[in-house]
Amino acid sequence: MRYLIRRLGFFVLTLWAALTINFFIPRFMPGSPLQALRDRTHNKLSPAALQEMLTSFGYKPHENIWLQYLDYLRNMVTGNWGISIGATLGAPVATLVRQALPWTLGLVGVATVVAFVLGSVVGIVAGWRRGGTLDAVLPSTFVVTSALPYFWVGLLMILVFSVWTGGALPSDFNYDSDLQPGFTSEFVQSVLVHAVLPAVTIVVTAVGGWVLTMRNNMITTLAEDYVRMGRAKGLSNRRIMYQYAARNALLPNLSGFAMSLGFVISGAILVEYVFNYPGLGYMLYNAVQNSDYPLMQALFMLFTVAVLVSVLLCDFATAWLDPRARAKG
Repeated sequence: MRYLIRRLGFFVLTLWAALTINFFIPRFMPGSPLQALRDRTHNKLSPAALQEMLTSFGYKPHENIWLQYLDYLRNMVTGNWGISIGATLGAPVATLVRQALPWTLGLVGVATVVAFVLGSVVGIVAGWRRGGTLDAVLPSTFVVTSALPYFWVGLLMILVFSVWTGGALPSDFNYDSDLQPGFTSEFVQSVLVHAVLPAVTIVVTAVGGWVLTMRNNMITTLAEDYVRMGRAKGLSNRRIMYQYAARNALLPNLSGFAMSLGFVISGAILVEYVFNYPGLGYMLYNAVQNSDYPLMQALFMLFTVAVLVSVLLCDFATAWLDPRARAKG
């Protein structure tokens, strides 16, 4: 119980600090919502009309900064995230987030899980057969791919599988524009086909890190006394590999996987931008470009909460699976 209380206290403190930074960072950025709105309306509105419009959207630059801060904290907690003052002028921020969230979860979430599972399996086998052909080829190959930039791999995918093949796979958006969204076989097929290239881009660039860390964890774990004891007892290699070595080697990777799951909400911003995929990452890019304070603050808050919750759940899972971590807490 003491361990749980300490972790929850750390969660609350970190969340408050992140929300505070989230409030001040947009206000230190170049430009202002007023200037962005003036450019968007081509100076057709008077300054008073522009200011009145911004005030109606919840932006009050002339109000005391600490009153703005208190209003901001209350709104973040209650879900009253305001109205967009960017390209989606006048749209409720909560509505925009609800529309984009499923696309990011479906694309980046699935791709992240696939990369973790694939990388862990390859790392387990490579570590178990250390010095073999698999260990000599796959880890080094995947490490090279993980060092490649997201946008470069994405552009290469578009060039090879969309341009050179005459459009074999779509290179942008999340489904064919002439289709009506719905649970039909045609629409689902279109969504899956449009997700292939961005998903492969994420897997290719993310799997190498999991391969390398899992391989190193396996090599370290295989030198432990309980693995030697399993071999001395005459247990099968398969049982030693999975139940003794892999199970314990996987524990250090849980924290990294939790962080990755938390960052799923933010989306792979560069991937979504390259493929014009309407997820939260692409939405964040547009919000920054248009000085859309309400949308930026809501998205940063969601990203922070997602990471913190994932790490907190990982701490609980690690404590449950490994009593040594609970004793250290």
